[in-house]
Amino acid sequence: MFDTVLVANRGEIAVRVMRTLRELGVRSVAVFTDADADARHVREADTAVRVSSYLSAAEQVRAAGVAGAQAVHPGYGFLAENAGFARTCAEAGLVFVGPPAGAIELMGDKIRAKERVRTAGVPVVPGSSGSGLTDAELVEAARETGLPVLLKPSAGGGGKGMRLVRDAALLAEEIAAARREARGSFGDDTLLVERWIDRPRHIEIQILADGHGAVVHLGERECSLQRRHQKVIEEAPSVLLDPATRAAMGEAAVQAARSCGYTGAGTVEFIVPSDDPGAYFFMEMNTRLQVEHPVTELVTGLDLVAWQLRVACGGQLDFCQQDIALTGHAIEARICAETARPDGDRVDFLPSAGTVLGLWEPTGPGVRVDSGLAPGTEVGTGYDPMLAKVIGYGPDRATALRRLRAALADTVVLGLDTNTGFLRRLLAHPSVVTGELDTGLIDRDAAALVPDRVPDEVYETAALLRQRALAPEPNGGGWTDPFSVPSGWRLGGEPAWTAHHLRVPGGEPVTVRVRDGLVRVGDGPAVEARLVVDGERALLHREGTVTAFRYVGEWLGRDGDGWRVQPYDPVAAALRGAAGGAGGGALTAPMPGTVTVVKVAKGDEVVAGQSLLVVEAMKMEHVITAPHDGTVAEVDVTVGTTVAMDQVLAVVTPAGDAAREDSEEAS
Repeated sequence: MFDTVLVANRGEIAVRVMRTLRELGVRSVAVFTDADADARHVREADTAVRVSSYLSAAEQVRAAGVAGAQAVHPGYGFLAENAGFARTCAEAGLVFVGPPAGAIELMGDKIRAKERVRTAGVPVVPGSSGSGLTDAELVEAARETGLPVLLKPSAGGGGKGMRLVRDAALLAEEIAAARREARGSFGDDTLLVERWIDRPRHIEIQILADGHGAVVHLGERECSLQRRHQKVIEEAPSVLLDPATRAAMGEAAVQAARSCGYTGAGTVEFIVPSDDPGAYFFMEMNTRLQVEHPVTELVTGLDLVAWQLRVACGGQLDFCQQDIALTGHAIEARICAETARPDGDRVDFLPSAGTVLGLWEPTGPGVRVDSGLAPGTEVGTGYDPMLAKVIGYGPDRATALRRLRAALADTVVLGLDTNTGFLRRLLAHPSVVTGELDTGLIDRDAAALVPDRVPDEVYETAALLRQRALAPEPNGGGWTDPFSVPSGWRLGGEPAWTAHHLRVPGGEPVTVRVRDGLVRVGDGPAVEARLVVDGERALLHREGTVTAFRYVGEWLGRDGDGWRVQPYDPVAAALRGAAGGAGGGALTAPMPGTVTVVKVAKGDEVVAGQSLLVVEAMKMEHVITAPHDGTVAEVDVTVGTTVAMDQVLAVVTPAGDAAREDSEEAS
């Protein structure tokens, strides 16, 4: 076994790899940029070396040399599937903990990968053949395949750059967008076209291979709960597969691995029609450890990182296919930094950023947490939004689901928005409970899983906390002016209400009135309520019930949800509105990020729904469209501008307003 291993990554995967290194008695080396100098993975490593960029192969190799490492574990993302990095490691005398560079290169090209596995007898998804297709050739391939089709980058995965196209008239626009995102994410804008299978399921097979000819599969993972083609919930095993189908798909995955001379841990992904599990098709092979590997570890009892390391230093698998059994059930939820905003019948999931002010992660039987978080962690928009993973395990699926939902209820991250509460509600969805899944379920039903309002209890607790902060310390001594205490006391009359004007970002302002044991939210009824503070817990006693919140500063959290409840000044807001004039046409940044596309200029005529700008954050694009027909009155940003959430990007004057102004000027 190696003495020292450099982990060429950050966040939760770096922490997870270091855990196994520690168990094996191997020294771990972290790398970090200036922004991550105080990150958790740096604190947990035995040694840490600063690099200018996680994406620089030369910097990673230099860091390994400085720390005296013999091997490099790439984790996932960044350089994990970079054949050039694997070769650079070898040239520097370092062992790359992963497959040979040739296998990475072959299977990383989705077009060549499909051709190779087809020759090995593995069924593949119908679609385009050949690489380097022009836009016109992609359009023709889509028409020949038959719409709907899926546009996919050949060079990468993770859902980035993928576009589902159902309307032939949109092909050119979607191809341009897919190329742009693929080029930004992978440095390669080569695309392929695949037939879209309606209501498909995404099933993947974990394989493990040594350098002595042994290849086994470790069963499947169900990854059908996705959003924007990115996985959200994963589980093992799948309720869809019977033993015969599992064996057939497992053998197909083994053959795919053999076809490229694979070694180490890898995953072969299949798309499966919901109504015909036996008709599975190869999609791609991920030549690395997967984000969702914990569910396989829990049902097989194997440590995949440990086996990656053993294989990398020449070890042999000490078990065969017949020795592998799947015991129990495991389900994983990905905790991401994002904000869910209802928009009519759909939901926009937008990247979030901020400092982790408060953190409570779950423990208990059957609960595993892989996390890169710590209090004080700065979460920006430059990296993938995934922060942590919470996994529930039990003897059966119902127990695993129950434990995971309870664990998510105990997960509180304050200081930025996360999807934790959304995941908890998703796991209670009737189709998820029964296992009737498909990759479109979240897109169809997301609106029902995102509350359309902030609970009154949140505003009541925030107001009572503010009221408590304004009150004098008990037993402080001396005389207290009764008019300086927010008790509502007044000479010879009924106590007055103390008004707290509050707002949750993205929501409407709310006035909460507090008086002598009563709280009133907006125009609602006054209710009896009092607050008990116990450390970092705020207990709201409200009409016979007690609701417990975690709180830090302006943030409140419970059951996986978090709210930043800020003071709101209605006078200042009114003055801003009066100064804004045509503010109704102001387009603001829905998230912190970078402007990557500006399609209009001042004076341009636009129509409602027209694409005007693109803002990117965490490798995801958000298109800013015209809210109505009109004229572009202002464009306040250019390509490359870094913007904050709610920053004004442009202003579109409504067509009617422009016509009225022209008429007034003429008169």
